[in-house]
Amino acid sequence: MLKIAFDKIYKHPLDENHRFPMIKYDLIPEQLLRENTCNHENFFIPSSLKDNNVLLTHDEDYYHRFSSLLLTKKEIRPIGFPMSEELVIREKKIAQGTIECVNFSIKNGISMNIAGGTHHAFKDRGEAFCMLNDQAIAANYLIKNNKAKKILIIDLDVHQGNGTASIFRENNNVFTLSFHGEKNYPFKKEKSDLDIEFPDKTNDEFYINKLKEILPKVFDEFEPDFIFYLAGVDVLENDKLGRLSLTINGCKKRDQFVLELSKKNNIPIQISMGGGYSISIKDILEAHSNTYRLAQEIFF
Repeated sequence: MLKIAFDKIYKHPLDENHRFPMIKYDLIPEQLLRENTCNHENFFIPSSLKDNNVLLTHDEDYYHRFSSLLLTKKEIRPIGFPMSEELVIREKKIAQGTIECVNFSIKNGISMNIAGGTHHAFKDRGEAFCMLNDQAIAANYLIKNNKAKKILIIDLDVHQGNGTASIFRENNNVFTLSFHGEKNYPFKKEKSDLDIEFPDKTNDEFYINKLKEILPKVFDEFEPDFIFYLAGVDVLENDKLGRLSLTINGCKKRDQFVLELSKKNNIPIQISMGGGYSISIKDILEAHSNTYRLAQEIFF
């Protein structure tokens, strides 16, 4: 059975003038239930995050001050969210959701977190709406508990996973692969194990061909035994922060290739949804929902 981490607190209580469609975290499960892609048994509410799991990845001083709402104004500014107790709880729930997901992936082949993909969070600081790096935390949890030895992080969000790249820069057990817009945020990029940069207006054909060229080689050369996939849909042509030009169908083909390759190689995969800031909430929901539909079709 496909297991999906979701909690109502995923929808952060932003001010009315905030420009990002955080409502998608409520609308995605509603859509999946309405169309019978999933039922209520597919969803689970993450439990409480344990500090020792976070501290495998994040600096203790930073984590303590984040949890206690003691970050400085200078530290809060690049995060982009007003800090609150609700935000801290939300971020911890998301990270715990990804930790719990990996165990479902090992059992069932795949699992998903409706939120997550907080790849701009560094070891000692937050950035760009990311404070705790959920997939990095879960990757270190797997390694620490001898559940995986060679982990591949496939980051196909339109923005480079700079926090993830930095965290695992010197870790040979984790391979970081990032496909992203060349001219997009972050403007000072970190070095992943492999960075593939795309020019503005990159279309479906060019993107998918590059993915089909690169990803099987990484599988063959690195030989991962666990995969994290950040399936951001901010690659869409009408995304407000994207700059690439993929269609909804192109985004679906991207996900299909990643999932089918993982299934073919019998490698467990965990998916966090990442960004999606289209001018049309309908397009965001359709692109994200396609990922869940494919998960059910390919794995179950």
